This record gives sequence, structure tokens and C-alpha cells, in this order.
Amino acid sequence: MRSIWNGAISFGLVSIPIKLVNATESHSISFRQVHTEDNGRIRYRKFCELEDREVTQSEIGKGYEDADGTIVPITDEDLSHLPIPTARTIEIVAFVPADRIDPLQMDAAYYLAASGAPAAKPYILLREALKRSHKVAIAKYALRGRERLGMLRVVGDAIAMHGLLWPDEVRAPEGVAPDADVTVRDKELDLADALMDTLGEVDLEDLHDEYREALEEVVAAKAAGETPPEAPEPAAGGKVLDLMAALEKSVRAAKESRGEGVEGAEVTPLPSTSGRRPGAAAKETAVGKEPAAGKKTATRTATRTATRTATKAATSPKKATAVKTTTAKSAAEESAAKKSAARKSTAKASEEKRAAAKKTPAKKTASARRRSA
Repeated sequence: MRSIWNGAISFGLVSIPIKLVNATESHSISFRQVHTEDNGRIRYRKFCELEDREVTQSEIGKGYEDADGTIVPITDEDLSHLPIPTARTIEIVAFVPADRIDPLQMDAAYYLAASGAPAAKPYILLREALKRSHKVAIAKYALRGRERLGMLRVVGDAIAMHGLLWPDEVRAPEGVAPDADVTVRDKELDLADALMDTLGEVDLEDLHDEYREALEEVVAAKAAGETPPEAPEPAAGGKVLDLMAALEKSVRAAKESRGEGVEGAEVTPLPSTSGRRPGAAAKETAVGKEPAAGKKTATRTATRTATRTATKAATSPKKATAVKTTTAKSAAEESAAKKSAARKSTAKASEEKRAAAKKTPAKKTASARRRSA
């Protein structure tokens, strides 16, 4: 992996030369701006407003605009000599429990790679110290023109660093939560707990970007001159009239999707606040979105599997020929068996006729003798 920053970790009096590499990558599909009439690319040109001419990238630098509009030029050399100790150093300032870090502060993630053989031992020392203490390191560093806050933790055999927002960059959740006076009953919480237990956990490796996959299908269809696939029908919308009925229905649907059956999903109904029967309230309940996510996932998986199977069959002539040969062979064997059975049946009938013919003269002779006597 290509490094984006070279420096050192300052761990007290210990210095660890490291390289900073990106720990994540984006798989999103990007688009270009085009002219809709002829698909010509839309490009932006950079002009100097004083000279009114286009300039090249080598002529472009940085500048700070003052309050009165004055531009103060800032060069890369100016930035490389910033009067702070973190210009080329990740300075560890504290070690804290991991749960002290608010996930809202999490930013970009990086791997810290040891730079050269001399960095191996101090690198491993810091890694093992973090493992044994069950803590993370809080550090300050400078990157892309400003000082930042970071958190160092162990990932496998490597040390990773998460960029952190400064505490004053995280907004307080004021005005976000509903201010209505709502009482949640214990039975509602019990049903919510039951739904959470039924849905269970998930292996994050099984999750994927379905939007990107659908977008790839559309791009492939357009490139091949075909009609893009149609979007599925949206789920029937509506307002949740009875929260308890919606929770009960969600638990049943989740258990059915996991193959546990309806009997295992029976939930003691709670009378609705309006005095109606729970069954009636359940019938009138309209849920905004079908909660059986597992069922939808299973359907999509089955569809993709069927598509892949059909594709393999269409693109594998040897397998198709083998299937045809086997089918033809079976048909031939069956036909031969039928003919053999028919021949045996005919032979048996002929033998019975011959036996009957031999018995008939004997009967006639005996009858004649009786008449003569």
C-alpha cells in the first residue's frame, strides 16, 4: 500500500519511524458530467481573474484571504516549518479506555506501518503495551495543513490510527429528540426486546452494498444497449395505528424468516388502548415497511442463485451436452425395456394358444366315443 505521510510516533522518549497508509477504500461508482445533447465531457478551466487567462496546475498555489479581501500567499515550505512538534510526529499524549471515545468523533482510518528494521522492536513494544493495558492511545498529529487528533489501537498485528474530530467539532443533539410527553409501557419494551433477540446478530462480512450492485446492473444494461431492470414495487406504506400490534407482527415475521415457524412466534397480545379486541386492532394496523428483512434477503439470494445457475448452464455447452446425452440414454433404455416386455407377453400368449389347441381335439374324440357307445 502506498504511504501518504512519513514521520514518527513519539512515545515518551521512544521514537518509532512509521509510514501512514489508508486503511479504507471507496467502491462507490462515480459519474462524469456530460453534455446531454452529444455526451461530450464537461470540464472546468482555471482562470486568473487578474490576467483573464487560463493557468496550468504548476502556476497554482495556496493563499489565505483576509477579512478585507487581501490574499496572503502560503507556500509548502511555510507549512513544513510550522512551529508545532506534530509537524512530522504523531505525539502520544495519553492512554485511555476505549469506551471513553465517543463514536461521533471517529473520522478517517489509517494503518501505521513500521518504517525500516530499526522501527520493528519499538513498534512491537507499543503494540503489545496497548494489548496488555486494554487501552487506546490519544495522539496529536499534523496532516494536510492542520493539526488533528487521533486514536491508536491494535488491529491484528498492526497499529491503526483513527482520526478524531476535536470535541468542539461535535454538535450537541439539541432539538433532535422528540419533546412529546410519551410513556412507554413495560410490555412494549418486552416486545421490543423479543424482536431484538429474534433478529439476533449479523456477520458484517455478509453485508454488501446493494445500491452499488443495482447501479452496476443498470450501467451494464445501458452499455449493452439493453433495457435497464425495473425497480421493485415499493412496500405498502401507512401509519402505525397500534404499536403493540406492529411489534407482535414484526416478531412473528422475523421468526418466520429465520425458519422458526408461527407457533414459536406466538406473543401474548395486549389489549389496545381504545378497548378494541387485539385481533381487530392488528387487522387495522398498517405498518410503513415490512419488517421481514430476512425474508427479502433470502428472496434476493435465491433469485441471484437461480440467475447464476441459469447463466452457467447457458455458458457451459459441455454440461448441457452431458445432460442431453444422459436423458437420451435413459429414454433409449426405457424403450428397450418396453419392447422386451412386449415380446415376452406375445410369446406367452402364443404358448397359451398352442396349449389350448392341443386340448381341443382330445375333448372332441372323447365326445364322439360317448355318442357311439
